[in-house]
Amino acid sequence: MNTLNWKLPRRCGLAFALFVLAAAGQAADVDTEQKRTTVTSQGLVSEGGAKADKEPSTDEHKSLSLSGSRDKPVRAGGQQKMSANSASSPNVDFWIYSVDVQLFLDRDHDGYFTGIDLQFDADTYYDAADVYAVLYLSYEYGPWNEYAETETFTIYGAAAGDEYGVETDLVEGYPTGNYDILIELYDTYDNALVATLGPEDSSQLSILPLEDVGWDTPAGTTQVVVNRGGGGSLSWLLILGLLGASALRRGR
Repeated sequence: MNTLNWKLPRRCGLAFALFVLAAAGQAADVDTEQKRTTVTSQGLVSEGGAKADKEPSTDEHKSLSLSGSRDKPVRAGGQQKMSANSASSPNVDFWIYSVDVQLFLDRDHDGYFTGIDLQFDADTYYDAADVYAVLYLSYEYGPWNEYAETETFTIYGAAAGDEYGVETDLVEGYPTGNYDILIELYDTYDNALVATLGPEDSSQLSILPLEDVGWDTPAGTTQVVVNRGGGGSLSWLLILGLLGASALRRGR
């Protein structure tokens, strides 16, 4: 699981969402104040992974931080979830054994993708532990920006059958560029940060060519951005299309 595989388009269902986006015919500009929107599916790989998720979530975050130091991320609300001693010493009872990243959907064939399919295998010294993960993106080596959080799942020692998958479509708020990914693993029992894996640890998580669907525009199509003014109706249509695309993928 140490080779990065970037998948070319295999998701025809997203064509509907992008058609809705293009039909609006609004000129595109990079909007540094634009909120970020994603559609995420997730699940244990042994149970079908993200494709078995019947209720993908639509998540919104504040606008992408593009500049500044890439220090330890602080979660929304200003309070970072970690135990008192985990900041000064690593937790040897938990670790992330492996990670695999596949990028998908590049309709304009510019080498930048709109989807992230991430799978990771977390292990523990204990027989079993309930955990969850928080995922971050960094744009062009800028600050970390949270983009997804998993549900609670159980890991069993160093077993291979508890690998977890998170599949995310970048809807808006992600300009074209190279991104890094950071995974933080938390113990559900006390919300302590127990393990991390980032670009310094695995090339799987570094220099990923990404953009949101608004920038993934085939030649001859007007590039657009979602305008949240006036109720944000276009944004909801786009999200609706992405949810429909997710349903089509799971039905295959």
